[in-house]
Amino acid sequence: MKKTYKSTISEFSLKYTKTDIQKTKIITSENACSVIKKFYFDDINIYESFFILLLNSQNNTTGFAKISQGGTAGTVVDIKIIAKYAVDSLSPNVIICHNHPSGNKQPSDADLNITRRIKDALLLLDIKLIDHIIITENDYYSFADNGNL
Repeated sequence: MKKTYKSTISEFSLKYTKTDIQKTKIITSENACSVIKKFYFDDINIYESFFILLLNSQNNTTGFAKISQGGTAGTVVDIKIIAKYAVDSLSPNVIICHNHPSGNKQPSDADLNITRRIKDALLLLDIKLIDHIIITENDYYSFADNGNL
């Protein structure tokens, strides 16, 4: 006997919204930071927010997405959401980034741990984590430049 359900399923889709941010070839962490700062606004010193910067195979930017926004001292990062954006956009390379409202650019133990976990998860999908950048209002920290990737 065939079982019937009363509920329906949802259709999921990837939505693209045009922005004024110009495509850029990412060559250095400084170059990446300048692109990243374009999608952080006045709240850079208020809330911690986590983003993914999507890149093509030549490391040209193709898009970005906000992964989460938290409070003044942290935000929850769901690796499945990061992987979803990378896979849905068919990005072979990505950069993840978040801000520290405190102004301290140094990564916490939690930052180091989540970076390792994200890198390992994306590798299973043949997606390379190019860098994790922590930004503050006046400075930044690159995991790749500091040998933490």
